[in-house]
Amino acid sequence: MRPRDTSPEAWKVLMDLMRTIPPEEKLRRAIEFTAIVRNLGEATIRAEHPSATPREIFLRIAQRQLGEDFQKVFGEEWRQYGCSQRDA
Repeated sequence: MRPRDTSPEAWKVLMDLMRTIPPEEKLRRAIEFTAIVRNLGEATIRAEHPSATPREIFLRIAQRQLGEDFQKVFGEEWRQYGCSQRDA
């Protein structure tokens, strides 16, 4: 889907270039980008909660990723940290 701020001509050029990239390179880039995003999220949590333990950091990341399902999986452990459902 072409972004509204991109002309059809520019979008065609980009799509043509993307078609030349081998699948394994696309996968490598996707994995790399995912790691970057995950690291940024973890850094944000560490900055917001500087005294958090590694396990608490893990739980806060899991909470953001799992949403409502987080309480089903980690609810009891999360309460042991003194955190409520709305804590992120």
